[in-house]
Amino acid sequence: MKKFTSLLIGCSLALAGAALAQQPNEQPTPKNKQGAGKTHTTQPPPGANAAKPEATAAKQHGARNEQATPKGHKGEAPPKPATSTGAERNVSGQPAASATPGAKQQLGQHRKGRNAPGANAKASPSASPATAAKTSATPATAAASASAAPSVSAAGQQNAQAKGTGAAKKPDPQQVQQIKSQHANFRAQPKPQQVPPVTFNQNYRIQGSDRWQGSQYEVFRSYRPERHDQGWYRSRYNRVELIGGGYYYWNNGYWYPAWGYNPSAEYYAYDAPIYVGHRAEPPDKVIADVQAVLQQMGYYKGEVDGLLGPMTREALTAYQSEQGLTTTAVIDEPTLDSLGMG
Repeated sequence: MKKFTSLLIGCSLALAGAALAQQPNEQPTPKNKQGAGKTHTTQPPPGANAAKPEATAAKQHGARNEQATPKGHKGEAPPKPATSTGAERNVSGQPAASATPGAKQQLGQHRKGRNAPGANAKASPSASPATAAKTSATPATAAASASAAPSVSAAGQQNAQAKGTGAAKKPDPQQVQQIKSQHANFRAQPKPQQVPPVTFNQNYRIQGSDRWQGSQYEVFRSYRPERHDQGWYRSRYNRVELIGGGYYYWNNGYWYPAWGYNPSAEYYAYDAPIYVGHRAEPPDKVIADVQAVLQQMGYYKGEVDGLLGPMTREALTAYQSEQGLTTTAVIDEPTLDSLGMG
């Protein structure tokens, strides 16, 4: 019995030794898990001649390229190898010759990313990281350009409107008629504190009138202040009235200052003819109508007082300039017609 047991033990040891001797050559290559892209090579038997380093690297390089090449999808052509740099690249754009563990991990993550739905849907498979970054920055740049264009376009339209504001402004006929009806019994009062009076000067000429072209401005070009007594005025003009602290005489659509008619009543805010049309309306009423209309249109900021003071002349100048009229700073025929009061 002891001999049989010893013989059985000896046979078992012999079989175990034979199995251990064959184990290094029969160890299988483990399967790749989840497409990690790792490659295990079979170790050469002891004593075998080792291949040259260049051949081994080339073999491993080819194996990695085969594993890194994605399987063709339905209807999708395999990507063409890059030839511009002379080095082979895989689908991620990274050099395929990299054999470091970090490169293998990046390759595995890239292959996982291709399986994710909607990932890099617009990016080209062969695009490099720099190209992808440029592509991703393009929408932001386009958005900035799109947002800037309207600004530039909005800034241009506002300037055009500002320049054409005067041309676009026109008095409302209904408002003009309403204002005229309100001022039917208007009478101006002298305000020497607010509107200082001018003094008589026989050498006075209306500034710039020599450059006003047209028959409508002949009265202003030829105006010369004169000083006479009441008899002189009454013998020549059938209408002389006290208006706003000074006497005026009527002549062919214009009211003129009657200097000397009454030395105690010579309050004139401005020394110039005032056009009122052929209906011979009082000049202070016409001035008040013009002031009110220009006030509603935004040109005149002062009080409607019926006096042709500095603020009224400034408003007239602005209106005439933007309407393309001759800037006379007085109430003339073209200005009154433009305001709908002719």
